[in-house]
Amino acid sequence: MDRRPRRSNIGPMYRFRTALVVGCGRSGRAAEALLRSQRCTVFSISEETTPDYRYEDIHFDPEVIIVSPGFPPTHPWIVDLVRRGIPLLPEIELGWAHRHCPVIAVTGSNGKSTVVKWIVDALAQAGQRAVPCGNYGFPVCGAVMLPEAPDWLVIEVSSFQLETIRKFRPDIGLLLNVLPNHLDRHETMENYRRIKLSLFKNMTGKDTAILPFGFLRTSENNLSLNTELIHLKSVRKTFGAESGADFCYSGGRVGQIDLNGTWFANGILGIAGAAVAAVCETCGIPPSAVERSARVFKPLPHRIMPVAEIGGVKYVDDSKATNLAAMCAAIRMCHGKIHLIAGGRPKESDFSLVKDLLAQRVSQLYLIGESSGAMQVAWRDVVPCNSCETVERAVAAAHGNAVPGETVLLSPACTSFDQFRNFNERGECFAAAVRGLVVKNVNE
Repeated sequence: MDRRPRRSNIGPMYRFRTALVVGCGRSGRAAEALLRSQRCTVFSISEETTPDYRYEDIHFDPEVIIVSPGFPPTHPWIVDLVRRGIPLLPEIELGWAHRHCPVIAVTGSNGKSTVVKWIVDALAQAGQRAVPCGNYGFPVCGAVMLPEAPDWLVIEVSSFQLETIRKFRPDIGLLLNVLPNHLDRHETMENYRRIKLSLFKNMTGKDTAILPFGFLRTSENNLSLNTELIHLKSVRKTFGAESGADFCYSGGRVGQIDLNGTWFANGILGIAGAAVAAVCETCGIPPSAVERSARVFKPLPHRIMPVAEIGGVKYVDDSKATNLAAMCAAIRMCHGKIHLIAGGRPKESDFSLVKDLLAQRVSQLYLIGESSGAMQVAWRDVVPCNSCETVERAVAAAHGNAVPGETVLLSPACTSFDQFRNFNERGECFAAAVRGLVVKNVNE
């Protein structure tokens, strides 16, 4: 490859003669297929198929780099490509540039996939065809190559993908939340917030930005954050549990403030329902369609997924929660006092960050796996802690202590690799233990 620095040569239509795709996963393969369909010469590399020492031997001079979200800006290949002035694009932006319909984009620290699925289901209830894509569903480049163009693309966008966007501009952009996450890559919360807000940076007055009401209030005391929001050109709508939000979640129902009315009963999905209502209202979807989707909506497996109700106690599987931010989001979505099952192989070391929330919402803790000792030391002064070692023992102990109106929640805040192959297996173990309680109750 030519090593001389160059100026960015990305054209307005994103059509290229030569391209280098970095990363050969699902999104990389979809980007390659879209580029080849336009007679672009494409070369693809990945760490699995191209060891580092061979990168220098690649003789290829691309106009653009389509970069996988798995490659951080600090990766030696990316550092070298940026130094040489070759423009980077995420796969989502390449796909977006070839869209045939309006785009809804959803980002946040937690709950993105569930909300994307719910939006797609609600649009279907209104007779509109939406395709989920991005981190959930099709790669965006694959979605735009479908034989029949949908009415909407609903894209789940991660902070890794937002790092390299240039012109990406959804018609409707939703920021669900910003909680500590991926700081090993983004380094500081300030950087992380800025990257999340870049979802809105190219929006015009014809577009709509939907944000948490509390996020706007936080910005008033954060000069750099406030500056970012002031420069947003899009229409703004808010959602949250606060009475001032445009779409407010309260008492298990979602209401719209300017109509002083109720959209639908929301059940266990909490504030996410207010976010979905805000998106659907912007799409022109009637409340009746959203209410129908809420009644039949099934969360994705192991994400705030109701398993059973036994003696007035709800059992909820959130095994997908592999960090503290995800655990906090799950706690906030549940009603009443919580019996929390947590632990596993930790990603983080400072468990004290969540003590206030645990003290407010959690009745007892049931600790499992490698992190149980550290969690007990961090939390035992605010919540009674039970050392259970395994999921099965934790379920049995929580069942013995929980009373009607409370929730037993598996939301581990850790990976599962100390005891399970993946979070799916951990969630299935929890569900099996709960089903065992159901059988026991029936027999008694």
